[in-house]
Amino acid sequence: MAGVPGIGDYLISRLVEMGVGHVFGVPGDYVLGFFEKLTHSPLKVINTNDEQGAGFAADAYARVKGLGVVCVTYGVGGFKIVNTTAQAYAEKSPVLVISGAPGIQERHLHTMLHHKVSTYDDQIRIFERVTVSSACLSDPARAFSEIDRVLSAIVTSKRPGYLELPRDMVGVVPPAAGLHIPAVTSVPPVDPGMAREALAESIALINRAARPVILAGVEVSRYDLAENVMALASRANIPVASTILGKSAIDERHPLFMGIYAGAVGDGAVRDYVESSDCLLLIGVFPTDLDLGAYTAHLETRKIIAISSEKTTIGYHAYEGTGFAILEGLAVAGLTRHDAGGIPHAEKHEPLDCLALNSDPVTARRVFRIINAFIDESMILVADVGDALFGCTEVEVMGPNRFISPAYYASLGFAVPAGIGIKAAFPALRPLIIIGDGSFQMTGMEVSTAVRYRMDPIIVVLNNHGYGTERPMLDGPFNDVATWNYAKIPEVIGTGRGFVVRTEKEFGRALAKAKEYDGPSILEVMLEPHDISVELQRLTANLGKGVK
Repeated sequence: MAGVPGIGDYLISRLVEMGVGHVFGVPGDYVLGFFEKLTHSPLKVINTNDEQGAGFAADAYARVKGLGVVCVTYGVGGFKIVNTTAQAYAEKSPVLVISGAPGIQERHLHTMLHHKVSTYDDQIRIFERVTVSSACLSDPARAFSEIDRVLSAIVTSKRPGYLELPRDMVGVVPPAAGLHIPAVTSVPPVDPGMAREALAESIALINRAARPVILAGVEVSRYDLAENVMALASRANIPVASTILGKSAIDERHPLFMGIYAGAVGDGAVRDYVESSDCLLLIGVFPTDLDLGAYTAHLETRKIIAISSEKTTIGYHAYEGTGFAILEGLAVAGLTRHDAGGIPHAEKHEPLDCLALNSDPVTARRVFRIINAFIDESMILVADVGDALFGCTEVEVMGPNRFISPAYYASLGFAVPAGIGIKAAFPALRPLIIIGDGSFQMTGMEVSTAVRYRMDPIIVVLNNHGYGTERPMLDGPFNDVATWNYAKIPEVIGTGRGFVVRTEKEFGRALAKAKEYDGPSILEVMLEPHDISVELQRLTANLGKGVK
C-alpha cells in the first residue's frame, strides 16, 4: 500500500517521535536488514565492542533521556544483554530491547538454524521475566499495535520491554486491518477516590507533625518529579534527604537538602535527623538493602507516608492505584509551614586547590574529597559498583540528575559504557567516570567506542588490585584480579591520555590536565588493597555478617 511503512520503518518512526536519537548495539546476520534501515534513518547507531556494553549504554541513556534502545542479534546477542536488561528492570530504567531473529518462513524449513538454543521462542520467554512487556513481531496484522503496546508499557512503568523482529518481517507492510493504532500513553491510571482519601490523610499528618522530613528516592528522577518534591518542601519548609539510588534526583545545592540517608552507612547527623522525624515522607523510594545501609536504618512504619508510582502507604494501610497524584496534590496543598530548626547537612569538605596538593600518598578517602573539589557544572558523575559508588556519596554534584550508578542491582562494569550513553544523550556534558580495576576489566575497553564516536570521558580507575568490596567480608585469592597497566590503554587504542597517580599532588595535576584535553583520559590511581572509604567500611561490616 502506497505511503504505508513496513514494520521496521514504523518502529523507527515511533522511536523518533518519542525523542530517541541513538540506538546502541552490535549487528549480526539476523538483524542486519534492520541495522541498514537504522543507518538511513534519523537515529544514530552507536556500535559498541560487546553487547553488554550496548546494554549498559542504553540503560544510562534511558536514565537521563527517558527512553533508551539497544539492538542486537538473536541468541548470542540477545542472551548477552539479559543481565543489563535485568538491571534496567530492577532499577526502573525504560529500555527497549530490539532483537533480530530467524525469519518465520525459514523456521518452518529448518529445525537447527545457528544461534538457536532449544526452541525458537526460548529467547523471548527468558526476556519475559526481565521486561514489563514483550512481543514477537511475527504477525503483520498485529505488528504496529504490538509495537505501541510494548512502548506504552515501557514509558508508563519506566521498565524495559522487548521486541523480537524476525528478519523476514523487517520490510513487510501490514494489511489495512493492521493500521488502526492506539496512541502511546505514558501516564499510569489513577483511582480518583483513593487519591482524594490518601491526599486528605497525608495533609492532616504533615500538618500535625512537629518535624517532617522528605526522603527522595529513584522514582523522583525516573518520573521527573523533582519540581513537585521541592515545591512541597519549600511550601512547608520540610528538609529533604535522598537515598543512594536516588542521589541527585534533587538538586544537592538546595538549602533544604541535607544529604544522603543510608542508615549507619551515611552521615551521622543526617541519619539522626531523619530517624527522629515524626512524619517521614518516602517519595519514590525503593527500600533496598543498599539504600537502607544493609538494613541498619531505623524507620518506624507508623510514622511513614510512602508515595510510589503504584500506591500510597500510610502507616500500616495502603491506597492502591494512586500513583503520584498525591504528590501533585501536596505540592499545591494548604500545608502548615514548619520550623525545621537547625537542619543538618552532610559534612562539607574544606575547599581544595587541585593544583596545590601535597605529595602524600593518595588514599581512597582523599580521592573522593579531591573529586568533590574538581567536579563542576560541565560534568556528570558516573560511578560503578563498590567504592566507586559509596565513596561518591560524599561528592556534591552540580545539579539534578548529575549522578548515575546502579546502586541496587549493582552490576560491575556499568560505568564506562554508561558514560558513552550519557555523552550521546547530552553532548555538552562530560562524563567523569569512577570505576574499580575489577569492573574496568569487564567492560572498560569500551573506551575505544568513546574514541570512535569522538567522546571525551575522564575515567578514574581505582586500582586496589582486586575486588575491594569483597575483601572486608571474606578475603582470599579469588578477590585478586590480573595486573593491567591501565594508564597505557590510550597507547593501545591509538589516542587519549594516561596518567599513573600515586600521590595527591599527582592526582590533582592529572585531573587538571585531563580537563584541558578534548579526548578520553584514564587516571590510574594506585591504592593499597585494603584501602576503602569509610562508607564502604560501614556497609561491608554489616553485609559481611551474612557471608559465612
